[in-house]
Amino acid sequence: MSDITISRGVRSNLLTLQNISSSRETIQSRLASGKKVNSALDNPTNFFTASSLNNRANDLTSLLDGMSNGIQTLQAADKGLSALTSLVNSAQAKIREGLQSASTQPTSSVGTASAGTLSDKVEADRGFGSGTKVTLGINGTNFDINLGATDTVQTTINKMNQVLGSNGAITVDSSGKINVRNNTSAALTIGVTDGGGGTKTLDDLLGGTTVGSTTAIASTAAAGSAANYDNYARQYNDLLDQIDGIVKDTGFNGKNLLNGDGLDVVFNEQSVNPNKLSISGVTFNAAGLGLSDLATTGTTSSDLTGKLTNLQDALTTLRDQSSKFGSNLSVVQTRQDFTKQMSNVLKTGADNLTLADSNEEGANLLALNTRASLATSALSFASQADQQVLQFLR
Repeated sequence: MSDITISRGVRSNLLTLQNISSSRETIQSRLASGKKVNSALDNPTNFFTASSLNNRANDLTSLLDGMSNGIQTLQAADKGLSALTSLVNSAQAKIREGLQSASTQPTSSVGTASAGTLSDKVEADRGFGSGTKVTLGINGTNFDINLGATDTVQTTINKMNQVLGSNGAITVDSSGKINVRNNTSAALTIGVTDGGGGTKTLDDLLGGTTVGSTTAIASTAAAGSAANYDNYARQYNDLLDQIDGIVKDTGFNGKNLLNGDGLDVVFNEQSVNPNKLSISGVTFNAAGLGLSDLATTGTTSSDLTGKLTNLQDALTTLRDQSSKFGSNLSVVQTRQDFTKQMSNVLKTGADNLTLADSNEEGANLLALNTRASLATSALSFASQADQQVLQFLR
């Protein structure tokens, strides 16, 4: 409406009201959105800087899920290691229990002899010829004990015990009862060859009344044998099966650090050569720990003893790996906390560039409303001056 002419005073006040209205719209927009920079038109520098900060914060936040999964995978592996350690300890205890049982096995009574009989010389008093020998069969291997002219029944027993070693023992109790304990799982045989020719029995050698077999002492629990070793071997093998089962069940989200799987935990948003932690998996089933089954028949004390070293090595391996996984877990947890804090710093920086201060904007709006009222009054005064000129012309 350029053909309408208004006075300078009215025009000035009208312009002021227009500016106030524009400023009011801007402030109302800030209060409604909570931002002082809503687009690049408001402040290009702040807008694009804030966008960059927010984008990086979002990229870092997206990595937190991977870190969380990594932590849970490591914790699952740690739980698995604890369970494996417990099972290996149980296997170790079972082996020791089996070995201890040998010392408490009952003995077989194979004959009786008087004190005088024990002091008899084998050749002179017991009627054996020169060159007599005793043959001990231990786990399928024969050991010959040559007897001399001065050997008595007691010294013969002593020589037999030296050969038996940990495989068994021949003792004479206070009542004269001769007992044989077999610590192996195989038959313990005792044969006597007379130097004068022919084969004699243990009864002939020891004198007295024979109880049970004199040529072959059977491998039975009641006879003090280690037949129970087979039972301990089966229990040991069952524990190894449980070790394999635990390893299979220790996976989390498709990753099993105890069954050979590796894990990469990424710590930053770079697509090329990102900062990450590579965690190597291990294979900790029974075979991986160096543990193998025991034979469940014919188990000997030496078989059990051999497993103790393997079990101790397995425990050392488990403890070392637990320490490594613990260190990895600490690193991932630290990076997770750092990433959360860094993301918060970036978002705060972006907010500082774009967010509006509601208190400040509210005060500005109140001031603008006051100015608008004053400008309206001023415009009214300017209009009155024009009206006075009109009245004068009338």
